[in-house]
Amino acid sequence: MTSRGRFITFEGPEGSGKSTHIRRLAARLEAAGHKVLLTREPGGTPTGEAIRRILQHDATGEPISPEAELLLFEASRAQLVRHVIDPALASGTWVLCDRFMDSTTAYQGYGRGFDIETVLDINRFAVAGCEPDLTLLMDVDIRESLQRMEGRNRLNQTVNDRIEREDVAFHERVRAGFLALSQKWPRRIRVIHAMRQEDEVAASVWSAVSGELSP
Repeated sequence: MTSRGRFITFEGPEGSGKSTHIRRLAARLEAAGHKVLLTREPGGTPTGEAIRRILQHDATGEPISPEAELLLFEASRAQLVRHVIDPALASGTWVLCDRFMDSTTAYQGYGRGFDIETVLDINRFAVAGCEPDLTLLMDVDIRESLQRMEGRNRLNQTVNDRIEREDVAFHERVRAGFLALSQKWPRRIRVIHAMRQEDEVAASVWSAVSGELSP
């Protein structure tokens, strides 16, 4: 009988290194003999990617209400859980997801000001019991976060997306929200101090994963 895979999520403010370190962790897990699936939120399915274009890149040309924003994130999540994450875990695959339900709590709850318990309830409905085994919270100072976004945009000749364009106060609330969640669920959410050299951060990520999810 195939054992269930493990589900690891990466969270954190913009520019915290999630994308870099989720790829590094995937490579290390694969080298250790695990089958690994990388996915992201919003996105990961055709429906989710269509929602991503609406949420991040103003694809409709229409202002999105905060309520619609919240529900669109949850719709993408519900699709991803049922069509990708649950089947992969059942087959024994380790799933690594770039953002998941904690991002909605941090951005739409703490950032936008929705009632936190209401957001948590909607999260629970969307995921239907599919919750991470481990969440790695990549924590950076917001000033550093904004500098990294500027550097990334110069390198890639891109511009900030709709949520990245929010003011500094919004991003500070989001970071505070993530840290509050890490205190609420310290067993699941491990804070990784992401303002160090990349190899040092990667070592902390691996230490968290190997320590918490060893067979």
